[in-house]
Amino acid sequence: MPSLLAAFYHLRVSGEILAVGSGLIWAIAVILYRISGRRVHPLGLNLFKNILALACTVPVLILLGRPLWPAVPPKSLWLLLLSGFLGIAISDTLFFYALNRLGASIMAIVDCFYSPFVIGLSFLILAERMTGWQLIGVALIISAVFTAERAGPGDRVSGKDLAIGSALGILSMFFVAIGIVIAKPVLATESVLFSTFIRLIGGAVPLVIIVPLLKNRRELLAPLLQWSNWRAMVPASFFGSFLSLVLWMGGMKYAKASVAAALSQLNTIFIVVLAVLFLREKLTGWKIAAVGLAIVGAYLAAFPL
Repeated sequence: MPSLLAAFYHLRVSGEILAVGSGLIWAIAVILYRISGRRVHPLGLNLFKNILALACTVPVLILLGRPLWPAVPPKSLWLLLLSGFLGIAISDTLFFYALNRLGASIMAIVDCFYSPFVIGLSFLILAERMTGWQLIGVALIISAVFTAERAGPGDRVSGKDLAIGSALGILSMFFVAIGIVIAKPVLATESVLFSTFIRLIGGAVPLVIIVPLLKNRRELLAPLLQWSNWRAMVPASFFGSFLSLVLWMGGMKYAKASVAAALSQLNTIFIVVLAVLFLREKLTGWKIAAVGLAIVGAYLAAFPL
């Protein structure tokens, strides 16, 4: 078993494929997070998913024979911890707040701010450059996100929830973009699993410290102990906070941050498809057009002419 895991660990997979896979897995997780969010507070849900993700990551590292705390330059370590704090502790909490206010379909629109934020920050911080065709591909992916939503958001939300939820969602995308861009240089020298492990620590420890100090801590923690809530929380946390995160980090490691971000954005299209298959939502002409735009955009972003 360890040798099999080690072989998988050393397998070099295209960063673009990992980014697309991350988007698919994250789409599944978002639906489950939406179900969990009806009963679990965003802070409690974030704490639960981070602890479960850590519980998944540690055994994998041990089975692979990898040290949990290898000799890593202090600067790299602090960048990964900061990345986890910004991109997991803060960003995911804001994401869950926004998801509860907006619902999955409207949140999918707000989620499209992720790609432009990563592209802009990659240009400013990492000096990445994209070809004209790649920029067109990114634009098509983003336009596909909006096109998919032209059929209607589904659940109606109040003007207040729309304004507050959108603001929280945009902030969430900004923080997650900063988190991954500052971690990108570290990924060039450190393994994906170890980087994921440290980022999860950076995302979990602040919540472990803060949540017990809050006045409403019983309200936050009590739902986490109810087994009925685990049916959605456990698979959501495994898919969204472990498997999707590992694939996402791999995409960022082996592809340009800007390209990986654009391909990961396909999660919105995957949500549309999953909603048709499992939630029996109607597949409209707008949604079909969105899938077409996304496929063309993904090809141009990953394989520019």
